[in-house]
Amino acid sequence: MSTDQPPADFATVADVFLAHGSLQSPAFLDGQLSARLALDDIDAEYWLTLVCETMGVEEPRSRDEAQILLAWRSQARERLSTSEMSFEPLLPDELFSLAERAQALREWCQGFNEVIAEVDEERRRAWPAMLREALEDLGHMSDIDTELTDSRENEDDLFALTDHARMAALMLYTEQHPGRPQVEQPEDDSNPATRH
Repeated sequence: MSTDQPPADFATVADVFLAHGSLQSPAFLDGQLSARLALDDIDAEYWLTLVCETMGVEEPRSRDEAQILLAWRSQARERLSTSEMSFEPLLPDELFSLAERAQALREWCQGFNEVIAEVDEERRRAWPAMLREALEDLGHMSDIDTELTDSRENEDDLFALTDHARMAALMLYTEQHPGRPQVEQPEDDSNPATRH
C-alpha cells in the first residue's frame, strides 16, 4: 500500500458507496474480500470490477475514489500477511451504534461464508480441526442478534465476536499460505548484532 494513501476505514469506504448511490454496507463485500485473500488472492482489476458491480456502476466516478477502493484491497492483503497479524475486518467504529456494528459484523460473516461455501469439500476436510471449527463459528455468527442495546456486556460480547472473526481469517490465511506471515523471525547469523 502506498504511503501517501490514507488507510481505508469503514466510514470512508461507505462514503464512496453512498457517492455512487449505493446503500450497500461495505461489510459484506469486505467479508468476501477477506476470504478470497485468505484462500488465494484477488487481483486489483477483478476487485475493482466486483466493487463496481456491487455499487451498481460500471466504474468509479473519480480516480481518487478508485484509489480508495484499491487501497481497501491492498490494506487487507498487507495486514493478513504481516507478522504483526494486524488484520482487522472493515467494520464501523465506536461512533456507530452497537446495533449497527453488530449488523455489520453479521454481514461481514455472511460475505466471508459465501466465499468459503465455494471451496470444495475435499479441500475443506484437509484443513485442521481448529480452523474448521473457527469457520463453523463464523457460520453461526451470520445469524447473530443485531438488536443490541448499548451496554458494557453487549459491547464486550461484540468485541469478542469481532476478534473471533479476525482470528478465523488469519488462521485461514496462514493455513493457505504456509510460512506467511512469518511470525517468528529466524536469527540472522550474518548480522553480528544478533549473535550471542
